[in-house]
Amino acid sequence: MKARARFHNHLFAGVLALILSGPVLADPVRLDDLFDQLKTADAEQAEKLERDILLEWSKTGSPAFDLLLERGGEAMAAGDFPTAIEHLTALIDHDPEFAEGYNARATAYYMAGEIGPSIADIRKTLSLNPRHFGAMMGFAMILEELEKPDEALEVYKAALAIHPHLSGVSEAIERLETAKSGQGI
Repeated sequence: MKARARFHNHLFAGVLALILSGPVLADPVRLDDLFDQLKTADAEQAEKLERDILLEWSKTGSPAFDLLLERGGEAMAAGDFPTAIEHLTALIDHDPEFAEGYNARATAYYMAGEIGPSIADIRKTLSLNPRHFGAMMGFAMILEELEKPDEALEVYKAALAIHPHLSGVSEAIERLETAKSGQGI
């Protein structure tokens, strides 16, 4: 359950970043710079860089799309996952290239217990944004729940390669590697 809460909090931070941003698009040059900095950052710097990356990812470029993402986030925060899914589906229908819309809907599906649609949206998120460490982490957690530890380990390692200070990932890797080697935790 802690993993589910972490996944939800990670997405909610991205949605909150959206609410605080104006209707502009993500800057790919700024994102490249943030990811370069993230590779060598200490833990404190990494937290700020992660927030900045989440803010960039949540820029839709449209006040109407911002509103749909905001309403989806509010519905999720209220535990109204069907409404969140409706808002996020409308966002995706209007902007099918916006990765964060799929990521947010993946979280709503996951929280609603709809694992298949969640995985489909995570895959779409990663096809649009291969560096989306939050989507990777969510996917790895789902793989663990589906009792696919080898696949989960691979995805956790990919996320850690992108974001060396991603919360909970090092511990998950250690736990899975320990279990794989046959040692007790």
